[in-house]
Amino acid sequence: MADTKTNERPGTRAKASYVRSSAYKAREVLDLIRGKSYAEAAEILQFSERGISEDILKVLDSAVANAEHNDNQVAEELYVSACYADEGPTLKRWRPRARGRATRIRKRTCHITVIVSRYDDEALEALRNREAAAGRSGSSQAAEARRARVAQSKARQQEAEEEIGDTETTVEDVADEIVAATAAEMEAAAEDNVAEADPSTEEEE
Repeated sequence: MADTKTNERPGTRAKASYVRSSAYKAREVLDLIRGKSYAEAAEILQFSERGISEDILKVLDSAVANAEHNDNQVAEELYVSACYADEGPTLKRWRPRARGRATRIRKRTCHITVIVSRYDDEALEALRNREAAAGRSGSSQAAEARRARVAQSKARQQEAEEEIGDTETTVEDVADEIVAATAAEMEAAAEDNVAEADPSTEEEE
């Protein structure tokens, strides 16, 4: 019987399309987390020095969030059952060189997919025994870290919205002050013109 294709494996998945990185660079990092528990995978990505690791961590967190909300699964019981990167469209640019020549620049893109699945009961028990022997609960720490990242992201978004609202209010106040000052100047100028036109205000010779 033929094995199940990677893109047809059961589980909860998340996908990021048109990531500005080559599929080769993404696959090097994906090879590090394939088959790892969610806690181990998140830890590897957090301490990786590759720039693509941040994008892969977002996809991993999205897959775990989908599993929690859509499939009612627990983050501590999930592992990366499959992950892969497909090549996306290549953006072609040109760089001017000497003697009127030009060299081509290829800006690669890729599509990253992460699939998470639940451990079976036997593997889950072995994982918990291993974590208990190590004296830590890595999955719980990873879940808490993900929740903290989500909370920080929401807080930054809320602060940005509040700053935009304050800026709009400041602009409206300044506009009102300018309109009031302009009206006052126009009234003063009108009064001066009336005073100059009134012959009674002129001195008698």
